[in-house]
Amino acid sequence: MSKPKKSVLMAIIGSAYGIRGEVRVKSFTADPLALGTYGPLYDRAGKNYQIKLLRPQQTVVVVHFEGVDNRTQAKELNGIELFIEYIQLPDDLGDDEFYQDDLLGFTAFDANGNEIGCISAFFNFGGGDIIELAIKGGENRLIPFTKAAIPYIDMAVEQIIVDPVAAGLGRDEDHRAHEA
Repeated sequence: MSKPKKSVLMAIIGSAYGIRGEVRVKSFTADPLALGTYGPLYDRAGKNYQIKLLRPQQTVVVVHFEGVDNRTQAKELNGIELFIEYIQLPDDLGDDEFYQDDLLGFTAFDANGNEIGCISAFFNFGGGDIIELAIKGGENRLIPFTKAAIPYIDMAVEQIIVDPVAAGLGRDEDHRAHEA
């Protein structure tokens, strides 16, 4: 199978679990068990991973992939990132729902209409989602992806409103002086 054109990270394979080829998997889906509903998963090289069995286990899911039948094979999968093609994602989102990937490239403004920069990446280091803003005329900055820091997202015009204080970009006065 060929590598997906526009891929979405769905999970990361962890350590082997037991002796029958099962592995622990950290799923990034809202419902970890939904990982089995997307069809085949792919690694960065485009290799296909078909889920045979999936079950919850504390903070991860335990997965048995087709063709992985022993602990040795399972250990070799540790650290592999699993993707799906973007078009496999459900498109029946609610009014306030979106995929983070859809926000990449959105222009960020403060409440006064001053352009701050644009969204260049999303991260999650364990403490919640973080946006990387490519600051206009400056260095990239990381800001929390929270309602306080980003009170408004306009999907139609591909813009977000950022509260510079809540986002940790400084006081409003400092931000306006920097933009002037």
